[in-house]
Amino acid sequence: MTDESYTYAKAGVSIAAGNALVKAIGPLARSTRRPGADADLGGFGGFFDPKAAGYRDPLLVAANDGVGTKLKLAIDSSRHDGVGVDLVAMCANDLIVQGAEPLFFLDYYACGRLESGVAETVIASIAEGCRQAGCALIGGETAEMPGMYADGDYDLAGFCVGAVERGEALTGDRVAAGQILLGLASSGVHSNGFSLVRRLAADKGWKLDRPALFDHETLLIDALMAPTRIYVRSLLPQIRAGRIAALAHITGGGLLENIPRVLPEGLHAHVDVDAWAQPRLMAFLQAQGNIEPEEMARTFNCGVGMVLAVDEADVAELTEALEEAGETVLRIGRIEAGERGCTVSGSAETWSARADWTATHHG
Repeated sequence: MTDESYTYAKAGVSIAAGNALVKAIGPLARSTRRPGADADLGGFGGFFDPKAAGYRDPLLVAANDGVGTKLKLAIDSSRHDGVGVDLVAMCANDLIVQGAEPLFFLDYYACGRLESGVAETVIASIAEGCRQAGCALIGGETAEMPGMYADGDYDLAGFCVGAVERGEALTGDRVAAGQILLGLASSGVHSNGFSLVRRLAADKGWKLDRPALFDHETLLIDALMAPTRIYVRSLLPQIRAGRIAALAHITGGGLLENIPRVLPEGLHAHVDVDAWAQPRLMAFLQAQGNIEPEEMARTFNCGVGMVLAVDEADVAELTEALEEAGETVLRIGRIEAGERGCTVSGSAETWSARADWTATHHG
C-alpha cells in the first residue's frame, strides 16, 4: 500500500481558484483609481502618495468595520451585490465625521470554500462603494479556510485610511449652544440592528421574496438589503468650506448614543422626532416588533443616517448645497447647554407612542 500524496486542494483549499479570483478582480480595483494610487493588485502591500493627492501636511485617520449580521441575511437570500457598498460605507462615513477624505481601502474576505461567482460579486460591490466614496481599492486578502465556516458562509472586514490637513479636523471643539442639528436621510436600515431584524423575520414568518406591506413595488428583502448611503462626496466640500461644526454617523446605538460622541462637555443635543416623517420601513419594523420609541432611537437610524451640527446662519445655504448634491436634509433639533448627552423626544402617536415621550443618554 502506497502512501497517499496530499495536496492543498485535497484539504479543501484551491490555489487555482484564488489566483483566478485575483485576476478577475484586477479590473475592479483599477476602476477605483484616484490621485495618489494606481490601484494595481498583486503586491504584498498597497502604496498611496498623499502628496500626489494634493495634501501638504496631512493627518492620517483610519477606520475599520464589518457589515454585521446583515451579512447573514445577504447569504441566506443570495443578495451579495450590495454588501460591499455597506462595508465601504461603514468605514468611509466614519472617516468623514472627522473631516477626513477617504483615500484608500482594503478588504478581507474569508470563507470555507471559495465560490468565485459570489466572491467576485461581493468584491465588485466593494469597488462600487469605493467609487462612491472616492477612495481607491488598493489591496485586500481572500482567505479560504475549510472547517472555519459553514458551506456558503463568508465574512467581510474593511479597512479605510483617510487624510485631513493638520488643523482642519472636526474634533467637536467648534460645537456651541444654539447650533442647529440637521439630519441627512438614510437609505434604509443601513448596517445596524440586523440581529433584531432577523429575529423578527424568523418569529413573524416574513415572506422576504414578496412585496413589502409598506411598498407593493418593492420586495421586502430588497427594502431590507438597500445598501448604506455614503455621504462623503456631498459633505466633503461643505467641511472644507467650514460650514459644519461636527458630524455624527448614526450606526449602532442610533440617534440617542451616537450624537453625544461628537459633543464636548457642557453641551446637550435635543432631537425632536416630530420634525420628520418616520420612514415606512421603520414604522413596519416597529409595528412588527411592538418596539418602544426609546428602543427605536437606540437601535435603528430611524431615517437619519448622518447628523450635522451647524450655525443657524449657515443652515439655508448648507441645506441648498446638500440638496443639490442629492441629499434629503431634515432639521431635527438643536444644541443647548447642559450635561453632555442627547435627548430624543416626541409627542403622542409619533413613532406609535401612547403619550408624549422622552429618552435621554448621557455620553
